[in-house]
Amino acid sequence: MLRRLSLTVLSGVLLALSFPEPHWGWLAWVALVPLLVVALDAGPAAAFGWGFLQGVVFYSFTLEWLYGFFRSYGRMLVWQAAGVLGLMVVILSLFTGGYALGTRLLKRSGVGWALAISPFFWTAFELGRTLMPVIGFPWNLLGYSMSSNLGLVQVVTFGGIYALSFIVAGYNALLVWAWQAGRQRRKQPVVVWAAVSAAILLVAAIGPHVVPKPAGRYTAHLIQLDIQPRVSFPADWEQRNAAMLHAVTSLSVNAGKSAPGLVIWPEAPAPFSLQDPNFAARARRIAREGDSDFLVGVDRWRFPPGRAAEASNSAEIVDPAGQTVFRYDKMHLVPFGEYVPWRKYLHFAHDLIGGIGDFTPGKVRAVGRLPGGRFSVFICYEAIFPDEVRQFADRGAQLLINISDDGWYGHTEALEQHLNMARVRAVENRRWLLRDTNTGITAEIDPYGRIRARLPAETRAALTVRYDFRSDRTLYTRWGDWWPELAVVVSCLALAWNFARRKSPVPVG
Repeated sequence: MLRRLSLTVLSGVLLALSFPEPHWGWLAWVALVPLLVVALDAGPAAAFGWGFLQGVVFYSFTLEWLYGFFRSYGRMLVWQAAGVLGLMVVILSLFTGGYALGTRLLKRSGVGWALAISPFFWTAFELGRTLMPVIGFPWNLLGYSMSSNLGLVQVVTFGGIYALSFIVAGYNALLVWAWQAGRQRRKQPVVVWAAVSAAILLVAAIGPHVVPKPAGRYTAHLIQLDIQPRVSFPADWEQRNAAMLHAVTSLSVNAGKSAPGLVIWPEAPAPFSLQDPNFAARARRIAREGDSDFLVGVDRWRFPPGRAAEASNSAEIVDPAGQTVFRYDKMHLVPFGEYVPWRKYLHFAHDLIGGIGDFTPGKVRAVGRLPGGRFSVFICYEAIFPDEVRQFADRGAQLLINISDDGWYGHTEALEQHLNMARVRAVENRRWLLRDTNTGITAEIDPYGRIRARLPAETRAALTVRYDFRSDRTLYTRWGDWWPELAVVVSCLALAWNFARRKSPVPVG
């Protein structure tokens, strides 16, 4: 029992260390090995339990920043924030438990067969995490541990981040197979493992040297405002912060004057709205004096007859003539952050959800035009959903822009984690990505996932970058989540075949 417990905890810790911080991605190649060893040596129910425990350890380390988010944004008490975080950890850990259980069930058909199918299980459960109704949360999928490796990350153009997760999970299974074969003095699995290891090392080593480094023809200025996020704002907030607003306005105007192009502000960290005459005048000034299109995150209000007012989390562009020429309303809102799901059933929890926003989701994946090509904007949380960003490229966006207010994450590893997930969206669709955040991390990312420039967190500055428009249609852009969907089919067929031959004797090896 102690050995299994130690190995399971070790697996969760190794996997957590693969992500920021400290982002020792190489540990991901061995992180699942202890769990696989334990799961294959346990009964089915125990295998699920050990997998569940591994998930609890992993998510407790990598999602601890959510506690601060719930405390500051949701106005939750200590026990409430801890309880909601604990519930999320439990739900997500069910998927790791399912992975361990599925692998153990296939042991009846042979350990080699079980290990061969195990990466399909892992990939299928990652898709399940993504597609969960309302609370889908594909944060830190396994493949993101490789997001900074320019050679390996190119795999995502074929099957999305899930294809990279499959490779990492598959290598862990191959390592277990080779280790067990070595103990039995069988050479073939060891030779296969050595050949695969050499291939992975070769791709990882030469990737930075052979991956193209395209040049940009257009200029953008990413303005990192560094405004402290708040749940609510006093009526005189603008007057109190007049000096700061003057500073960021001047910063934006001067950036545009230095090289006219596109000036970008992040997701609204304050009561910014183009329906506010004062802010609208400020936006027109930035666009006119900077001779640049001005893209800004705003709150947009609608007042339907006979219904309560509706607000959307939006991005709009004001051109140098002062006209609003583009708008996108965020479609995938943050549950318990930007809206409260099942509100009519949670009326008893009014104190807990009192600080939660109440936005209305958008309905259209807008594609706009800039001098040179077409673009789309996705906002904050939407960056972690591969297929949703893919649909912008599929609809004709040749440039991707991500605006976000990551100030809610504080001084936590979530800043780097969010950046690493966003950069994979650029590679999946072979698009330049301009990422502008309120407090960091603002960055320019090329179509191959290379971070060309970035600003340090909690710095008020303008990052001038070069970008271009691309019309590539990767396999992932065309077909979407075909690879994890195939993994679901393979997993189900393998389990069905295993149960169909339940009465057969258990093969050896």
